Amino acid sequence: MAFPKLNATSYWSYFVGGVVMLVSFFVPGGAANSGWTSYPPLAVIAPGQTMWLVGMIFLITSSLLGSINFIVTTVQLRAKGLTWMRLPFFVWAQFVTSFLLLLAFPPLEAAGVLQLMDRIAGTSFFMPSGLVVSGQPLQISGQGNPLLWQHLFWFLAHPEVYVLILPGMGIVSEIIANNTRKPLWGYRTLVYSIVFLGFMSFIVWAHHMFMTGMGTTMSAFFQTTTMIISIPSVIILTALLLSLWGASIRFSTPMLFALAFLPMFAIGGLTGLPLGLAPPDIHLHDTYYVIGHFHYVVAPGTIFALFAGLYYWFPKATGRRMNDLLGKIHFWGSFVCINIVFMPMFIQGLGGMNRRMYDGGMQFAHNAQLTKWNVVISMAAWALGLFQIPFIFNFFWSIKRGTAVDRNPWDATTLEWAAPSPPGHGNFLTEPVVYRGPYEYSVPGAAKDFSPQFEGERA
Repeated sequence: MAFPKLNATSYWSYFVGGVVMLVSFFVPGGAANSGWTSYPPLAVIAPGQTMWLVGMIFLITSSLLGSINFIVTTVQLRAKGLTWMRLPFFVWAQFVTSFLLLLAFPPLEAAGVLQLMDRIAGTSFFMPSGLVVSGQPLQISGQGNPLLWQHLFWFLAHPEVYVLILPGMGIVSEIIANNTRKPLWGYRTLVYSIVFLGFMSFIVWAHHMFMTGMGTTMSAFFQTTTMIISIPSVIILTALLLSLWGASIRFSTPMLFALAFLPMFAIGGLTGLPLGLAPPDIHLHDTYYVIGHFHYVVAPGTIFALFAGLYYWFPKATGRRMNDLLGKIHFWGSFVCINIVFMPMFIQGLGGMNRRMYDGGMQFAHNAQLTKWNVVISMAAWALGLFQIPFIFNFFWSIKRGTAVDRNPWDATTLEWAAPSPPGHGNFLTEPVVYRGPYEYSVPGAAKDFSPQFEGERA
């Protein structure tokens, strides 16, 4: 990294933020209890939010410092010959993600400080006038605006969705190229799409706020930008699907997770379109449909990509490969269970079942035929947890007992596979030089079906 001390500062800020949030469970007033969105005025008057806000400020600072380091490292410390259009797509994904963190987090950090002031200093940035709590008028100056928090929060929280999914797209792209033994289809188009996706993610935040009465003009603007942002996502998904066409696919464990990412992300994206339009969102807002949509993106989407990356780069980190049978048990069990967890939520949401009900919605007659799905979801969630046991065992067992491999067990082409497995201090034994693009697979006339970036023509 370009700034090692900044990297350390980022880590320790994250550590302090995490400790503060965990300690909040053991102090008077308890932990945060106003939901992950921390909406005022409830979040300002409820106990337990102060330490949550302090921890969040530390965590945001950590992300800001880390993102600066990633950006500078990518711009300044590329290897000789590693031009922008020779960067692996995963690096592009991390690069764009870092800009999202750098630009979207400061408004939320400011909002966190303002809400902290409302709680401990008697200010009213987010506190309106005329509040009555437990029958007593609240003695505050008032004139604050709770919707201001929502704008500042969602200005971060929507780019944050892409902070989660873009690295996943990058991981999946690396694995698909490697296991299809052919170049990624439309590499430049993928790069332009991910950059445009990052830009557009900053002007869609208020599609989370259609129900706040912001007016039809603003609603029309944000539903239009929401439809536009779906275009680069579809381009990326289409390019990855086209990369499979005519390929000689190796169905390794990381490839299974990468392939599962594609339909799972597609389901999450397609079900998000009705939520991005103001009229259907009136009926679907705050129902289980929203939970199903979001979690198809970040659960089977992002988490499957992370598992794919763990299985794929595990040999590079440890010098040993994880057990393939245990990996496939982990994949198939997780794939089946995670769909049983989240697919019924679309049925519940379309039936009008609201989320955040203390009794699961039993108090309402229209939920009578919908709450039965809660049992199915719960059983599948328990089974999903059990199917992580083979992964946990596989991970720790393989560190010591896994099959030893050389530095490039997957016959990959990108630069990290030039380093020893596991890498030593400084990663590379000699300064690497890049001779070609990142995905030179099955090149006509080549002696083998992969031509690594780090090998010259004579090699």
